[in-house]
This record gives sequence, C-alpha cells and structure tokens, in this order.
Amino acid sequence: MPLADKLRPETIDDIVGQSHLLGEGRPLRKIIESRQIPNLIFFGPPGVGKTTVAKMIAKYSDKQYYKLNGTTASLADIKAIMAESESVYATQGIILYLDEIQYLNKKQQQSLLEYIEVGKITLIASTTENPYFYVYNALLSRSAVFEFKSVSADELLPAIDRAYHHLEQENDVRFNIEEDVKLYIAKTSGGDVRKALNSVELSYFACRGEDREILITKEVVAQLVQHTGMNFDKDGDQHYDLLSGLQKSIRGSDENAALFYLAKLLNGGDLLSPCRRLLVIATEDIGMAYPQAITIVKACVDSAVQLGLPEAQIPLAQAVVVLATAPKSNSAYSAIAMAMQDVSSGKGSRLPRCIQNVHYDGLGEQKGQNYIYPHDYVNDYVHQVYMPEDLVGHVYYQPSSNKHEQQIAQYWKQVKSQKDRKK
Repeated sequence: MPLADKLRPETIDDIVGQSHLLGEGRPLRKIIESRQIPNLIFFGPPGVGKTTVAKMIAKYSDKQYYKLNGTTASLADIKAIMAESESVYATQGIILYLDEIQYLNKKQQQSLLEYIEVGKITLIASTTENPYFYVYNALLSRSAVFEFKSVSADELLPAIDRAYHHLEQENDVRFNIEEDVKLYIAKTSGGDVRKALNSVELSYFACRGEDREILITKEVVAQLVQHTGMNFDKDGDQHYDLLSGLQKSIRGSDENAALFYLAKLLNGGDLLSPCRRLLVIATEDIGMAYPQAITIVKACVDSAVQLGLPEAQIPLAQAVVVLATAPKSNSAYSAIAMAMQDVSSGKGSRLPRCIQNVHYDGLGEQKGQNYIYPHDYVNDYVHQVYMPEDLVGHVYYQPSSNKHEQQIAQYWKQVKSQKDRKK
C-alpha cells in the first residue's frame, strides 16, 4: 500500500489544509458533524483531500460506502449500485463516491437523478475541473458545491514530518535529514499532499542501504522530485487559470506576478500558449498607448519559438516586462468590439456611394462615384462620409488618457476643424 494511503487521516482534524471548509465552525465541517449529509460535489486540484473527506463522511454517517471512477465506470456499474440501494443491506442508505465525474456522459449522470431525489443514494462527486462546465445541471441544482484548494508548503510540513516518522517506525530505521529537505519537498509538490508523501517514500527507497541510519540528502531529493511543481494539464482549467493570471498581472502592471505565471507555464513545457497570449496582450491591453509593443513582442515570440526551451524563457521574459511596464490602453479592443456588435446586429448594410467599386447602375448608365482623393488636400485629409448611412455619427474609438493617444487626438481635432484646401 502506498504511504499516502497508509497515512490517510482518520479524523477531520488530521486533514492537511482546507481550513476554509473544515476549520471549526466552517460549513463542510458542520455538515459532516450533523450526520445529515446532502448530495455534495467537491472540486479542486488532485491530492488535496477530496477522497479522504468523502470516506470520512461515510464513516460519520454509518451508510454503506461505494466508490466508482468516472474514467472507467459504465452505466451497468451505476445500475448495479442502484440495485444495492434496494436491498435490505442498505437500510441506512448508500453513499456513492463518484470520482472524476467529469468523465461521465450526460446519460450516465442522468441515471443517478431518480435515486438521488428519493434519498436512496447520497452522491458525493469529485472533479479536478470546474463542475459548472462539466456536471449535468440537474445534479448541480441538487448538490452543495465545495471548492478544495492547493495545500500551502507550511501546511504540508506536518504531513511530511509524520510520513518520515511513520517510515522510521515501520522499517526500524532512523533518518538523518539534511536541512531544507522537508521544505524543498513541500514547495515542489504543487500543493498536492499525495505527491509530497510519495516524494518522502521515494527518498527513503533511494537513500536506504545496509545501515539503519539513513541520510536523506537534498541532492537526491531534488533528482526525485524535479518537475513536480507543476500541477496542470494543457487542457485543464488550471492551465487556463495560469494564462489568465499572466494576462491579468500584465494588465495590472505587476511584472513580478506576470513573470511567475510565465515561469509556471514554461516549467510545464508549454511554450506556444504564452506566446499566443503575449501577442494578444500587446494589442488588447497596451494597444494605442504604446503601438510599438506588438513589434517588440512579435520579435521576442519569434526568437523564443526558434530557440525553444529552456532559452526561450529569456526573450519571453523580456516581452513580459515590456508589456507589464508599458502604459495601458484597451481603446482599440473596445472599438472593434463595438463595431463587431453592430455588424452582428445587421447594421450598416447600405454603404456610401463614394466607397463602392461600382460605376454603373442597373440600367447600364454610368454614374459618378463621387469619391474625393484625400491626398490632393492639405494634411492629406478631406471631409467625406465613409460610414453606412444608418451608422453615420457612430463613435467606436475613444482615445484613452495616455500621452500618445491624446497627442493623436489633438492632432486630428485640429486638422478636422479646418476647411478643406487643395494642395
């Protein structure tokens, strides 16, 4: 049995982390202690206690406990447990723990409803994804949803201590653990308790020898736990959370936070997603306040793609710092969003004559296009209507207050206030 399963907590107070749910007076703890268990949905990253809490709830409630995994469960498996709920052995009711519920299709999830509604089965489902996107709405409306969070390094340290102590007693050995080894394991486990305990167990296997005293070195542990700090897959919600963190940090002009999220993404081996996101940020969030930003970022992204990891981190870091410290404007983004909305609503179908590439009417008679060539006039500008007639006067672009856009706005205000004069 893996060490993480041997040390699975027996009481609520033994659970590492999740104090926002399981601390004194917190909602989930009060539900468990009441023994009146509703249908529950737990979501959060792996290894943070969702399964442990489900088992503990079954223990407190004196109900029969069944577990299915959404990756392998079939409709027949679900129906078999439904049949059990009808037997004399299930007089206290059944708790069905459905791990990775996001992998069940709609029909499989719907099959649970009849038994949930009459109370024959209490469902506890868990998922690493956002349940509001992956769980059938009828199940959501009948369940209380709780978010489990990554466990901090400080919260992991007691669990790591307990794991080394257990191994000493179980194997009749004594550990001599180098300084910072436990903290290193805690920090590189990505908030995953199971991963931290697996690292402890691996360090024992890697360092043990003939002697009863075992030296656990940071060098060995570093080799064992490298690349374990990442805890997302490229199609999962956490991946998009990191990309969101990158963009929002840059938008908020926090270059340090942005560099951290970039490092998390690159450490997970994802090069292309941050490249694409940085190109978007250059125009969406910096835009007209610093128009050269897109040119700089494009050069940095091209360099990163040609270099590949790990060297790609250097030009991408430059791009992040340039964007985060640049003045900000979303005026171009807002302008095209409003224009797209008018297009989607069917406005602007009749284009002004001066921009049409048509010189004959339906009867074959030639008609003037009436287009005036701006370059024939002073400042290369002439008053002329370009908007479709039902949109004349609509304003999409509103200059932001930054210096660059205000200078442009002032220039065009002056030019457009003058009378048309030919060169």
